[in-house]
Amino acid sequence: MAGGRDTGPRPLRTRAAALDAADGLRGARALFALDDGVYLDGNSLGALPAHVPARVADIVTRQWGELRIRSWDESGWWTAPERIGDRIAPLVGAAPGQIVVGDSTSVNVFKAVVAAARLRPDRTDIVVDASTFPTDGYIAESAARMTGRRIVPVAPAELSSALGPDTAVVLLNHVDYRTGRLHDLPSLTADVHAAGAVAVWDLCHSAGALPVGLDAHGVDLAVGCTYKYLNGGPGSPAYLYVAERHQAAFDSPLPGWHSHADPFAMDHAYAPADGATRGRVGTPEILSTLALEAALEVWDGVSIDSVRAKSLALTDFFLECVAAYVPGGLDGPDSRLTSTTPVAHAERGSQIALRCAEAPAVMKELVARGVVGDLRRPDVLRFGFTPLYVGFADAERAAATLAEVLAEITPV
Repeated sequence: MAGGRDTGPRPLRTRAAALDAADGLRGARALFALDDGVYLDGNSLGALPAHVPARVADIVTRQWGELRIRSWDESGWWTAPERIGDRIAPLVGAAPGQIVVGDSTSVNVFKAVVAAARLRPDRTDIVVDASTFPTDGYIAESAARMTGRRIVPVAPAELSSALGPDTAVVLLNHVDYRTGRLHDLPSLTADVHAAGAVAVWDLCHSAGALPVGLDAHGVDLAVGCTYKYLNGGPGSPAYLYVAERHQAAFDSPLPGWHSHADPFAMDHAYAPADGATRGRVGTPEILSTLALEAALEVWDGVSIDSVRAKSLALTDFFLECVAAYVPGGLDGPDSRLTSTTPVAHAERGSQIALRCAEAPAVMKELVARGVVGDLRRPDVLRFGFTPLYVGFADAERAAATLAEVLAEITPV
């Protein structure tokens, strides 16, 4: 049957069923609006939590439609950025009062990098992850031009040797968006601090998939999106983490009235608010912000350590199934697939990236058969494993369907 439901060796399907039966997170799947396909693109856009539409309807019809302007106070709109930041905080290992929600990841990267550079006014270099998501690189380059700094692209593996007395800021991705490689946040942060610089981390591909430990590892500033593993919805607002020890000196390049100590004084002289609130700018995107707040309820009672354990088990099992099902196996001399994601758990995020010469045609056919991953041109197939709603049967079916498609597509 198409879609991998009845193909492949029986033992792996049987094992998948047993693993799903023993999965302590299996009940979370029912909290999401899913069809009978396999959704492995939560590292781009998380699935919809099933209760969110009703909550958004209330926000629109009652809070906006009936209460109108009163909702800023009566419905808690004004305090939503800090309140929701505190809901995200445990998922990234932060104490309350250090995360504010709002704006896009790009805008928050800009705030963080410029503010970090201002914390080191006598240093000249902004170091950026050479393999970073393009926007982070664009923003860092712009920040360097605006602050009179020099941009220095460096591979994370070579960071230690690139740091020195001129390094002001280091901007790194926790997980490489293309390969799924997990970078060593604790040791790299320690290296940055040993050089006297400020560490800024992009958590877009790690928050909600694995423990981060911002406070425990002394991270200075961090940013992240909420529409991937946090399932906040398309374009949901991002967040900014400002470690408590830096809040009094955090000098945002985008001071807005919502970050003013007394917003309604309408004072022409800017006076920043206390705490992470000074990371706010203007009026927040209330509809998407409150939809995010509702979506985060799926995390109630969920341990991020249990999510990480399942993530590693899922990706291990998927790789095992791919190696068993695909002609020529995986990473072998006769294989059409090569994994760019590290095998070592300490170096792996929650996605598997497979290089395949026929990747565009393969992904198009996978999606047509109900297995949704995504493509990174020219030749990378990405499969994101969101432990709250992806199971072992999904991993087995995806691998079996991938084998079917490869058998039907002529090698280039």
